[in-house]
Amino acid sequence: MKPREFNPLRLDIAAFAEAGAELSGAWPLAALERLAAGVSADAPPAAGDEVSWSARGLCRRRAGAAPEWRLELRARAVLRLECQRCLQPVATVVEIDRPLRFVASEEEASALDVDSDEDVLVLSRSLDLRELVEDELLLALPLVPRHAACPAPLAAAVDPEEVEVAEVAPERPNPFAALAALKKPGSAH
Repeated sequence: MKPREFNPLRLDIAAFAEAGAELSGAWPLAALERLAAGVSADAPPAAGDEVSWSARGLCRRRAGAAPEWRLELRARAVLRLECQRCLQPVATVVEIDRPLRFVASEEEASALDVDSDEDVLVLSRSLDLRELVEDELLLALPLVPRHAACPAPLAAAVDPEEVEVAEVAPERPNPFAALAALKKPGSAH
């Protein structure tokens, strides 16, 4: 019997997990538009930039309980993000290695997600694995990408003596000074 083929763009998670199937491949970075939008404007995605990924399905069955559908998801990409120190592109490796558990309902997912160390998602008949990989990579992006040592020197601090001093406006009289004068002893109320 021919093994079942699975489409990563329309993946039936329950069947994939029950078959203990594995998929892997690479997508062009440009195909993951939200992820590609986050790279440095000075280094847009090149033709060879890609996201490599792999997925493995697992199904655990226990007597008297519903089956547990799981997905082991791995992905890796090298992104040229904008360094927050020098504002130049910095090559950043972004990797994920996530175990995901799928359950039958939103209520069950909410209840399990609170107590679980793993991510719990609602089972669907057609999961777009590329979208899931993109979501997970976006969550794994560093908050502050930066070079270990910036290639260009950073702009020096401004020397206070080199700054032109603007003419200072003459000080205005305090509007409450007249009131203070009225409160002085001996003034007419």
